[in-house]
Amino acid sequence: MSIRSLTLALAGAAIGLAGLAGAASAADQIYIPNLVYKTGPYGPSGTPVAHGVADYLAMINMRDGGVNGVPILYEECETGYKTDRGVECYDRVKNQNGGAVVINPWSTGITYALIEKATADKIPILSLGYGRTSAADGRVFPYVFNFPSTYWNQATAIFKYIADQEGGFDKLKGKNFGFVYLDHPYGKEPIPTLDILAEKYGFTYDKYPVPPASMTEQKSIWLQIRRSKPAYVIMWGWGAMNATAITEASNVKYPMDHFIGNWWAAAEPDVVPVGEAAKGYKGATFNGVGTDFAVYKDINALYDAGKGTWSKDQIGGVLYSRGLVTGAYMVEAIKVAQAKFGNRAITGEEMQYGLENLDLDAAKIAKLGLTGLMPPVKVTCDNHEGQNPAILIQQWNGKAWEIKSDWIAADTALVRPLIEQDAAQYAKENNITPRSCS
Repeated sequence: MSIRSLTLALAGAAIGLAGLAGAASAADQIYIPNLVYKTGPYGPSGTPVAHGVADYLAMINMRDGGVNGVPILYEECETGYKTDRGVECYDRVKNQNGGAVVINPWSTGITYALIEKATADKIPILSLGYGRTSAADGRVFPYVFNFPSTYWNQATAIFKYIADQEGGFDKLKGKNFGFVYLDHPYGKEPIPTLDILAEKYGFTYDKYPVPPASMTEQKSIWLQIRRSKPAYVIMWGWGAMNATAITEASNVKYPMDHFIGNWWAAAEPDVVPVGEAAKGYKGATFNGVGTDFAVYKDINALYDAGKGTWSKDQIGGVLYSRGLVTGAYMVEAIKVAQAKFGNRAITGEEMQYGLENLDLDAAKIAKLGLTGLMPPVKVTCDNHEGQNPAILIQQWNGKAWEIKSDWIAADTALVRPLIEQDAAQYAKENNITPRSCS
């Protein structure tokens, strides 16, 4: 198990060094451990996310001296995207340095495994756009937050986009689709929603599971797809699986503009290795991409000062941006908590209040220099997904991602009852009395 501790006031010097650095005591700092995976088959996807988080927190320390003057103490624990190692990391870091204020598992499998533990420990889990969808019901899952959208709502928005391309939902009737997914809790998460959508709109879909142990062996899957000729292929992939799927799709001449990845299957590591053949591939996203945003004045200053955590020429991609946005959400939630409990190092229980009362509108986001990079979000006691889940569709032009749609609203009228039903079943199975949010 590898664990690296960083005090972000000295992030540039601390990267790669074991042990804590900095003059402030742990009691005077806000402790944010991050469960990362920079190694193994998922490393190309996990690395930019981790650096986005680290850079934003480092920037806050350098520019502002921390959150309202309270420094952030940041620590990474390498999980390799393995659930058992993720749980081991959590147990190792949760009580260090005065106690973790929030945990980012960066894995649906790890998130599932930590829900009961983190709830008992009163440490909020931030599973930004991943994890257990029904955890959006804050009455049953008070310590899990999955804004700004969930897998189930993403699935409805992707099919809304497809329906728009085809001329309406009625045009989906009788069509067959393909669903290529990592055979892992993450990849299986949207299947119940897809089943309901298929019944509602009269289409069928074939499932193509990709085993985690053989993500780069997909020839037989794509030969099946070549024979069945689905109208569209939707992919719930991660790591090395994604570039392999795009390569094989090209090899069987599947039309790339009818191949749509979810928001974890549409980033630079998925398309750049494929080369020209990836041109036209589409994917969902809930954050902007690139460096043409006001916040980069401060991110560039971080690198100019030698305190960036990565190579400056690699910043700005889809997943780096998502990490950056995650850092911003955490910092703003800390501010909400401090406004109630005082400008000091907060506890996990106090961070739960901050996340549950997070309300970032367009004006606040503009003030942060993040307009276009992150969507507004308003979290409530009963809705930890936020009030307006939606996605954008982007397309790879061979050199960069281009946004190809307006914000596509999810079918929350369909999904929210499913969330509540699943959450109620979880509560029953675990003898949980849902709290009142009235």
